Amino acid sequence: MFVEHLRWLWSPRSTQRFALLVLGGACIFLLLIAMPGLCARGAAGPERSANSQATSKPQSEPAAQKNEGAAQNAPGVDPNIYHIGLDDQLLISVWKEPELSSTVVVRPDGMITLPLINDLHVVGLKPIELQQLLIEKFKPYVSVPQVTVVVQAIKSRKVFLVGQVGKQGEYTLEGGETVLQLLAAAGGVGPFAKSNSIYILRTVNGKQVRIPFQFKKALQGHSGKDDIALEPGDVVVVP
Repeated sequence: MFVEHLRWLWSPRSTQRFALLVLGGACIFLLLIAMPGLCARGAAGPERSANSQATSKPQSEPAAQKNEGAAQNAPGVDPNIYHIGLDDQLLISVWKEPELSSTVVVRPDGMITLPLINDLHVVGLKPIELQQLLIEKFKPYVSVPQVTVVVQAIKSRKVFLVGQVGKQGEYTLEGGETVLQLLAAAGGVGPFAKSNSIYILRTVNGKQVRIPFQFKKALQGHSGKDDIALEPGDVVVVP
């Protein structure tokens, strides 16, 4: 009887059944051990996705702000008054036509170069006038051209400072600067300057006029008219 039991235990079928039982028990044991970790990962999953969204959102904001800033004109640009000048930097944008859009700088001859249009004289035009001109120029190539002209940098609005100052030279106006502000940017008047004899040379209607500047009155600030607002092309002379 004992021998028959041994034969049954060592038979191929009984060996396979025993191996399956052992394998099944091992799997159940491993699942019981791994179950707490899987549950913890499942609970942390939503938190990680929320955190990833929270961290990815601020990264997209600078790009949006950058694009928004690119659509604005440079400081000091009044579209109703400003006229395009030499060395000004313009962004020409044609909607849905990236190959026709470009950033250009007005050359010394007053021209810019654009795809398909080639050279175009722009000095003296307002941005809206250039926009309408480009719409007409692009019509043979684009069915309904939508053009935007953005003034990115103004380098044509220049004034000149000479005489007894800290730093003589050429200065670019950003909009609304006065003579006092220009003198301050140049390091002030020199120790031997005749401050009461400062004057401005300005071209009015094709003629150059001399405008006296009362330095001491402007410093006192009793009247806003004493500190004269500068215009492009002005030459401030400090004897």
